Amino acid sequence: MGDGTAVGSPYPLFGGAVEPAPRHATPVEAGAPRGPEADLIGYRGPTACAAAGITYRQLDYWARTGLVEPSVRPAHSSGTQRLYSFRDVVVLKIVKRLLDTGVSLQNIRTAVQHLRSRGMADLPRMTLMSDGATVYECTSPDEVVDLLQGGQGVFGIAVGVVWRDVESALSQLHGERVDTGETLIRPNPSDELARRRNRVG
Repeated sequence: MGDGTAVGSPYPLFGGAVEPAPRHATPVEAGAPRGPEADLIGYRGPTACAAAGITYRQLDYWARTGLVEPSVRPAHSSGTQRLYSFRDVVVLKIVKRLLDTGVSLQNIRTAVQHLRSRGMADLPRMTLMSDGATVYECTSPDEVVDLLQGGQGVFGIAVGVVWRDVESALSQLHGERVDTGETLIRPNPSDELARRRNRVG
């Protein structure tokens, strides 16, 4: 349907329904923090912007309108720093790509809700396809091909690629432990080079 909805499914995915990930699917091998440790690490707004390739104005607007809210710590007052999870930053980058390709805000909101409903292990195997009006989820190459042959898919976003891009960016940026407030300093080769130069001088 032209309004981005499909009969029987609020999120028009391939096959018309949200299907669970196959049991035999390959586990995620990306290096993002997982398990209990993942819930203890957050990224401040400027860090999330840098990793997602967006402006702080976009980040602030999306948080205030509920499009992508920080799941680790929302901003309750002017003095509170928002903290975004790794998944949040991946979603931010996907939203930016969907907006850049002309997908409507209504459909992006639906896509964001769907991404948040899926487990961390599901995301890297997922491809989002869109014809500009409707967003579809494909979880196999065959589904992507079928969608393209049907003339519906104009562009695709491989979530696994976005995942690795964000992971690479965050590995060079600082995180924060939620329980202690401690800043996690990432090793940065250029910083180390600058320190050596200072010692020599």
